Amino acid sequence: MPFGRKPDATGTVIDFDAVYRELIRPAVERAGLEPIRADEEVTGGIIHKPMFERLVLCEYAVADLTTANANVFYELGVRHAVRPWSTVLLFAEGGRLPFDVAPLRAVPYRLEGGKPADVDAMRTTLARQLEAAQEKTQDSPVFQFLDWTTVADVAHMKTDVFRERAEYSAMRKAELEAARRAGRQGGGVETLRAIEGSLGPLHAVEAGVVVDLFLSYRAVSAWDEMIRLAGAMDQALGETVLVREQLALALNRVGRRDEAERVITSLIERRGPSSESCGILGRVYKDEWVEASAKGESFRARGFLQQAIDAYTSGFEADPRDAYPGVNAVTLMELRDPPDPRRLELVPVVRYAVKRRMASGTPDYWDHATLVELAVLARDEAAAGDALSAALALVAEGWQAETTAWNLRLINEARDRRGEGAPWALVIQRELERAAAER
Repeated sequence: MPFGRKPDATGTVIDFDAVYRELIRPAVERAGLEPIRADEEVTGGIIHKPMFERLVLCEYAVADLTTANANVFYELGVRHAVRPWSTVLLFAEGGRLPFDVAPLRAVPYRLEGGKPADVDAMRTTLARQLEAAQEKTQDSPVFQFLDWTTVADVAHMKTDVFRERAEYSAMRKAELEAARRAGRQGGGVETLRAIEGSLGPLHAVEAGVVVDLFLSYRAVSAWDEMIRLAGAMDQALGETVLVREQLALALNRVGRRDEAERVITSLIERRGPSSESCGILGRVYKDEWVEASAKGESFRARGFLQQAIDAYTSGFEADPRDAYPGVNAVTLMELRDPPDPRRLELVPVVRYAVKRRMASGTPDYWDHATLVELAVLARDEAAAGDALSAALALVAEGWQAETTAWNLRLINEARDRRGEGAPWALVIQRELERAAAER
């Protein structure tokens, strides 16, 4: 199944963690089975030995076809090719799938606000499907239509590999989460290094655990450790979009801007522009602009500023649902001298994007932080204060508040130079700086 919050073809954001937590897991338990969720799929479709083991060896499988996720359909194909029975399908009503799932007896479920509705009735329905699967009735079209296909002989003892790997992954994830909570000031970096040292050769470790470690270093601002770990990863994992994007981010954070630019521009050339990739490229140029400005190199600084604006604008145009590159674009437009007039048209568009996202799911720190920044740009003190209160309550990692505070500092300094500064905007900036220092 997909993980986290993902949009469907209509733009509705679905909380798949809630689908698992409120629907699938209780139904599996009701059927007398043990639920294990393959969290390794956060790496963007890396097919590796543990993933094949899960698909082949797990005694029963549930596949959520909602959003027609390509990884899910590939994995379902592998499952149907080796298991004639014990695979149950479900999907959210109203979405568009690439083919008719009726012959596969998929179970539809209803959504309200991006989360499953009528959960008790749906749990019962899904549990019954899993109970029926235990009767070994063929549900694979491969085995149903090809009478010469034979069932693979999988020794029962091999299923222990599946369970042991899943339990190992869950244990490591819990350790990494604890280190992230400790933060940089609480010894989080040292704890993460110790965990990494206990893993052994990385090529033999679950891809999900390696990526979780990689992002945990990011959570405690251990940029050099991220760069080192990216270089030590299995090549296939190291070339994924997620890893390449975050490697570029880390390289930029330690001042290796040329390398960061090469990594992210190469990714954009190969995979096309995305809101995340263009957003990271925009941050590289934004930092180049700051450095050139500090050195008094006004012409170079102006060039980098325009490159940053163009990169962020491209990111927002690639996915107007993602307000992150949009808010950075309008912020930098404000910093130009004179300000870019396009910002007046874009601010309400970006505000609409973030509010639409907030209405379709549970708002996070970045949603409220974006509204803080937009309110400051719009000179709306009341809205900025309300958004700040909500954002501060959701700060999970210090670098989040630090990033927003830095953007506000740039806005405030530019307006001060033009004689347009506002004391209340400076107060909001300092509140965010305080929140960053406390993490």
